[in-house]
Amino acid sequence: MSVERQLFPSDTQAPLLRMLLALDGSTTRVCEALAQAPMQLQLISQQQTQDVPQAVREQLGGSAWLARVTSLHAHGQVLMDNLSFTRLDAVPDWFLQRLNEGNAPIGHLLAHLFVHREPVAGSAQVEQMLWQHVGLPDARASRCYRIVTEQGPLMMIFEAYRAGMVASA
Repeated sequence: MSVERQLFPSDTQAPLLRMLLALDGSTTRVCEALAQAPMQLQLISQQQTQDVPQAVREQLGGSAWLARVTSLHAHGQVLMDNLSFTRLDAVPDWFLQRLNEGNAPIGHLLAHLFVHREPVAGSAQVEQMLWQHVGLPDARASRCYRIVTEQGPLMMIFEAYRAGMVASA
């Protein structure tokens, strides 16, 4: 699958970037609204692990996680790249099954849970994990947050917005 990945434009799209970085709802749904099409999910890497950065342990707790790197794209353009960590002892079985299938964006799955998104400080180690898979580091157009359910922390997500967001707008 060949899709184009470019850095999010600088100054010309500052208002859109500020809105994306402040978003506390489903980024997947925003991507779909901008592209006026369902998002295509590219699953780049997915593995269960007990070896995660300290920042993930601090934000989520637990002892085993599903680490997943994905890109959302439409019309041949990457809109965003994502690195997520899901706490395996806190995730419902159906949710984990759908993640393992690798077909659905996390935003679609979270719509079935009561969740709250909380901005958290990123870490250089977490950021580097995404950049090593997708390239084009861009801390300026990135954010980190965790997903919390009624039972406690469930996921930590680091996402980078790409030029496809602007091309779709």
